[in-house]
Amino acid sequence: MTYSGEVRVGGPADVHELKDLMITKIAVGPMDNNAYLLRCRATDEQLLIDAANDAHTLLGSIGDDGIASVVTTHRHGDHWQALAEVVAATRARTYAGRDDAEGIPVPTDVPVEDGDTIRVGQVELTARHLVGHTPGSIALVYDDPHGHPHVFTGDCLFPGGVGNTHKDPKAFASLIHDVETKIFDALPDETWVYPGHGNDTTLGAERPHLPEWHARGW
Repeated sequence: MTYSGEVRVGGPADVHELKDLMITKIAVGPMDNNAYLLRCRATDEQLLIDAANDAHTLLGSIGDDGIASVVTTHRHGDHWQALAEVVAATRARTYAGRDDAEGIPVPTDVPVEDGDTIRVGQVELTARHLVGHTPGSIALVYDDPHGHPHVFTGDCLFPGGVGNTHKDPKAFASLIHDVETKIFDALPDETWVYPGHGNDTTLGAERPHLPEWHARGW
């Protein structure tokens, strides 16, 4: 099946099948959050990115194999509504950016710094600390050895712009700087972007618009 990345709350998940990794995208909750279930194809270990809402749906996708870990991309409440229930059911390790951990009501087992490696089975993800939407937001980069990279950006990068910085010029300057230097400058146009809400995009589709984002200030 061809992966589109277009999902809706109450609808089916969409699955991106890579050689070493299966990525299942699910939309949950009243704010149409995306949750991403990653499965290492060699070991069947699973990792969940953002237990955002609707624990029943998330646990149904996780299945009997459980998850080894769950990563919360940032501290905003719409991204962790199901975290306590999912962790209680799976006993998964919890990861979050060090500077956001105190704002997440479920204890963070592993505080994450920029450049840290998070593993799911034999697959390695690299955390990038992106400051501005929140102090401790993280993105996760999977540099697929068989193809182009994939990046899970939380609420820091969407089709059409960076995340909300609430009209704070300093926060916007910080976020656009980090997104440019750690994401756009480091990764090729073919990089697939999986955001915290809405449809996917690629860095190539967004890169030409960076000057517009700078000019408008959001």
